[in-house]
Amino acid sequence: MSEASLLSLPPLADQSDPLAWLRDTPLLDLKDPRLRLKAQSLTQLCKNPREKALAIYGFVKRIEATRRIKMRFRTAREVIDAGEGDADDKATVLMALLRAAGLPARLCYVELRGDILRGLLADNIRAARPVAEVWVGGRWLRTDTYIYDAAYIAAARQRLRDTGETRGWGIHVDAPSLWTGMDDAFLGALPTEQDPMVLRVLPLVSDPQELLDLPEWRREYPRMKRALHWNVLAPGIDRVLRQLREEARQGVELPRRD
Repeated sequence: MSEASLLSLPPLADQSDPLAWLRDTPLLDLKDPRLRLKAQSLTQLCKNPREKALAIYGFVKRIEATRRIKMRFRTAREVIDAGEGDADDKATVLMALLRAAGLPARLCYVELRGDILRGLLADNIRAARPVAEVWVGGRWLRTDTYIYDAAYIAAARQRLRDTGETRGWGIHVDAPSLWTGMDDAFLGALPTEQDPMVLRVLPLVSDPQELLDLPEWRREYPRMKRALHWNVLAPGIDRVLRQLREEARQGVELPRRD
């Protein structure tokens, strides 16, 4: 999609129009030539929007989930170059590639109870998770399964089975490993509106920076205080992510499509 066509899109305030969710943001940086080339290479053999969405989803899912110390969000291009990222990083890449491929996409952040994060965080710590919504086949399809790569999900599910728990390490024991592009798929195994782990649903945004810019979010979570808090926790979270992934490395590989 050209820069001119991006400028002609409906205003973001018209959230009911899927075309409103194709516009650019500084984090997405849809004009970056390498980003656009990546979107093209992933989707050039795809026959329809669903195949495009799945090709992009597969690429983002394969990006290894990590949690590093950082004081700002990375652009989609920076995350792709790094080859790893946390939930916000991977959400940024997913939104950028989908929009660069002409597929309307947006994020619905949900705030979660600490129970589902047991093993990664203390039970009493809440976290916001970016659920992706993609316009495919005339409707919005939702998934957050892109956040964790396949090896990590396999290991986390095994940990849950070994301990007899239903939730922990960021997932539900019955969470699907993959999104099919035909229905919703959630790491909590239930739709957002039915998941007891969801404390609240936040307004729709285009990228993680727009979440931080929401007045209600800034009032509740001052930016610097929250950044310092998560940076203190980051090394421990990253250590668990890498440990579980190594446990399941053999035989757990998402088929490549790029």
